[in-house]
Amino acid sequence: MSNQSTFKIAVRKFAPFEAAMQKFWDKFCAISGCDLKLEMIVMDLHELYDRTITKKGMANGDFDLAHINTDWIYEGYLNKDFEILNPYINKNKPDDFPRGWSKSLLSLQRFGWEVAGLPFHDGPECFIYRKDLFESHVEQANYLSKYGKALMVPKTWEDFHQIAQFFNRPEANLYGSIFACYPDGHNTVFDYCLQLWTRGGSLVDKNDVININTQASIAGLTFYRSIVNDQTAVHPGSAQFDSVAAGLAFMNGESAMMVNWFGFATMCEVDENSKVKGKIDVDVLPSNVDQISASLNVYWLYTIGKGSKNKEVAYEFLRFATNQENDKLLTLEGGIGCRMSTWNDPEINKIIPYYHKLDALHTVAKMLPQKKNWASIAAVIDEMVLSVVNSDQPIEKLVEHAQLKINELEK
Repeated sequence: MSNQSTFKIAVRKFAPFEAAMQKFWDKFCAISGCDLKLEMIVMDLHELYDRTITKKGMANGDFDLAHINTDWIYEGYLNKDFEILNPYINKNKPDDFPRGWSKSLLSLQRFGWEVAGLPFHDGPECFIYRKDLFESHVEQANYLSKYGKALMVPKTWEDFHQIAQFFNRPEANLYGSIFACYPDGHNTVFDYCLQLWTRGGSLVDKNDVININTQASIAGLTFYRSIVNDQTAVHPGSAQFDSVAAGLAFMNGESAMMVNWFGFATMCEVDENSKVKGKIDVDVLPSNVDQISASLNVYWLYTIGKGSKNKEVAYEFLRFATNQENDKLLTLEGGIGCRMSTWNDPEINKIIPYYHKLDALHTVAKMLPQKKNWASIAAVIDEMVLSVVNSDQPIEKLVEHAQLKINELEK
């Protein structure tokens, strides 16, 4: 039974999100006079998907509002889990909607004309590195004498691997790179897509059918196997790390480089526990010589539960939480604001000097295919990547096997 005196939000487990949501709610109640008590149900990715989508928590009224990942929004939309926001937007639209946001943050939650959510937290995948190490004259001289070339931000994956080996110093608790290989149907899938795209590959063929049995796919997996299993290049915790744990290890000064979400770079500047504040920078990912780089645009949305008894309050809170002031506050708490005003904010760029680069990262960002059974397809890709990393079976065979499973799902 829903308790009418509480307002329930399903929150993605991440300390900055939790802190920001509490602040937003307290401010909202102070301004609006809302006397509902906030109940945050904080969950990791798997549980959040399971309780909101699989177990129909949004449709059943278990939650008034939820953080929903763009990977799941299509499935939830088809299953009528979310309140469609158009009537609310038409009556009282969010501040500067839609011009205040990049187009790339408004497309995945829109189906025809129907809008199923508003952007909450952004930050495409990017290359994050220790600029203090790369800019050190001692490191530059040592690298030049060892490899006969200058130490620079890697433009190719081969350079990335070599630099990772160069900076790998277990005795100093410094590793060349970190990967998030925890098997949750997300991290390894994202890594796979980035390896594929930066080699000019695509997840789908010209008929929009998933096809992973390609040369670019095999080349990307071959490289991934070689680097993830290279103990002279990679943090030993990588197999157990999800993206958050990888980000925390990087923030703790344990790695020279990583490919991760932009949000973990900003966390290094705003978290009081950061050991690398002021020492890092971001760039686009390495790629094949003949390819432009790529990024992955997966973002988080605020969605209203179809079964909520507090829909009007939910929308008013949503409008409030996404205004310019609160979008900026989310960033200062360690999340990533979604508004262009935040990306270009002078104060934010003073604290996080690379914040304005979000625009450039969005320019090369790609989307995952919107398929109603994407979660099942992603599970097959996840299983394939883990088999690549954890076995010595021929990669061609593993790809073939995964493609057959995907064909079954695509029927």
